[in-house]
Amino acid sequence: MSDTDQTTPDETDLRAADVAWDLSGLLDGATIEQLLERSDQLAAELANLRGLVAELSSEALAEAMERSAELADLQGRVGNYVMLRLSENVTDPERGAEMMVVQERSTATAEQLVFFELEWAALDDAHVEQLLADPRLDFCAHHLRSIRRYRDHLLGEPEERVLTAFHPSGTAAWVRLFDEQTSSIAVDLPEDLGGTVALEQGLTLLQHPDREVRATAAAAVTAGLEPGLRTRAYIFNTLLLDKSTDDRLRHYPSWISSRNLANEASDDSVEALVEAVVARYDIPQRWYRLKAAVLGLERLADYDRMASVASDESSIGWNEATAIVLDAYGRFSPELADIARRFVDEGWIDAPVRPGKRPGAFCAYTVPSHHPYVLLNWTSSNRDVLTLAHELGHGVHAYLSREQGVFHQSTPLTLAETASVFGETMTNSALLERLDDPDQRFALLASSLEDSIATVFRQVAMNRFEDAVHRSRRDDGELSVERFGDLWGESQRGMLGDTVELTDGYLTWWSYIPHFIATPGYVYAYAYGQLLALSVYARYRQQGAGFVPAYLELLRSGGSADPETLGRIVDCDLADPGFWSAGLELIDAQLGAAEDAAEAAGRLPGPSR
Repeated sequence: MSDTDQTTPDETDLRAADVAWDLSGLLDGATIEQLLERSDQLAAELANLRGLVAELSSEALAEAMERSAELADLQGRVGNYVMLRLSENVTDPERGAEMMVVQERSTATAEQLVFFELEWAALDDAHVEQLLADPRLDFCAHHLRSIRRYRDHLLGEPEERVLTAFHPSGTAAWVRLFDEQTSSIAVDLPEDLGGTVALEQGLTLLQHPDREVRATAAAAVTAGLEPGLRTRAYIFNTLLLDKSTDDRLRHYPSWISSRNLANEASDDSVEALVEAVVARYDIPQRWYRLKAAVLGLERLADYDRMASVASDESSIGWNEATAIVLDAYGRFSPELADIARRFVDEGWIDAPVRPGKRPGAFCAYTVPSHHPYVLLNWTSSNRDVLTLAHELGHGVHAYLSREQGVFHQSTPLTLAETASVFGETMTNSALLERLDDPDQRFALLASSLEDSIATVFRQVAMNRFEDAVHRSRRDDGELSVERFGDLWGESQRGMLGDTVELTDGYLTWWSYIPHFIATPGYVYAYAYGQLLALSVYARYRQQGAGFVPAYLELLRSGGSADPETLGRIVDCDLADPGFWSAGLELIDAQLGAAEDAAEAAGRLPGPSR
């Protein structure tokens, strides 16, 4: 498709109806069974090392890790294939059964190899460093060092094998059930607003300029959440208990400690991040007061928070959206734009909203020997353009970091949002430079600011909700739906102050958020990544084109080093306590620019509604 087509979009273009990915390359001409059989063979070879890890020379260790890399590649191909197929329609029992088969086989393989990490973690530090000094192990050295971070939290081999064996019928099963529950949520709207739609489409209407439409959509979303609410609360309770038990057995001092360890971040540093953001809750409160004035409201309700302040709410087609994003990427780096264009042109994106499709958007890195994929739920809104820019940021990061190999391609979650937020920021900046009309400039600044608030402040408020529910589950036992709602309301009011009225229905909206279920503790990484990306972007604004090579080096480095080392590539000191405050000041400046633009556009005070 052309990236310069600016004609009026037709229905197919508006729905991105023909934008579907091609997953066949993941299997590389083989069947699922053939790849699993080869995986079993490799696992059996590696299993022969049980009890011998301490005796391995660096050469023998390198050979073992090369086999492990091949195994990870095979399992990554099969696992991503069935996961992505299921995400197309999570209500399809055939796809669900296919994924369960792969999970069970992969779990059996992992169970055989539990011994390796345990024996490796038990080695003497000096011996480990002597082995890792061999350049033949460079492709996995950081990975092997990272394994040893868990030494104090590993159980014995029998216990680890039991926990691994039960994973598919335990945590993974509950997560899958939650996905099926949320993907089947139906939002019943009036016919002129679309009739019965998926949850994603109902939530999109919260951006509508008409307050009555927003209120109607919010009430319909609340009604759509009600039928499975107690089931989702039970799932959440079960996983809260599961994590509490796991943390107790592994001697983690808090519910968030295991996530911080995975992110290569200390508990103290994460607490400093959260405290820094909470201390600047005045920023979102200031924005919501400004937004209320612009909308002509005395005070916002929860369903007004995402309301568009743009005067033109025309839909945007897929062709125009991709042209905007690719142009923004190209102005920064033609290399990045060329990679992003491959996603658009070569079937690496699945965009349309479909019944049963997994909600939201994500990028699957897959494996270094293949390419990444992006899933969207395209509703032709302006915000979808920023979502596209965001997910393509993940995509180019995944593509460039493939050269690090299977052990070092992915970054910790704390760095995972850097390229995606950078891509969004580039897109916003490129668009802003092209706008002369004060009203359009305000609308774009507002959109960018709202993304920053949602990514930093809302995610930290959700972290505060998670903190409260994990602590409450451990201290008080199973939480009722009402207790979940109370804790959700408290965490949201902490961020919003008196600037937004929370309706009773909104107190159930915690119940569709997948991160709480699948990746406990994940959400603060959004704030971490956003503030890091804003600081990285500020370096680019200071240094200009000379900054581009360092940024590309950062992306190519993947997860080959710890976050602090990677941050130094782009002149960011993540160990500096003032680092987070500097990023928050950038958002504060963004808000100041939005206030000035609103005044210049004559949007204050707004007309009465």
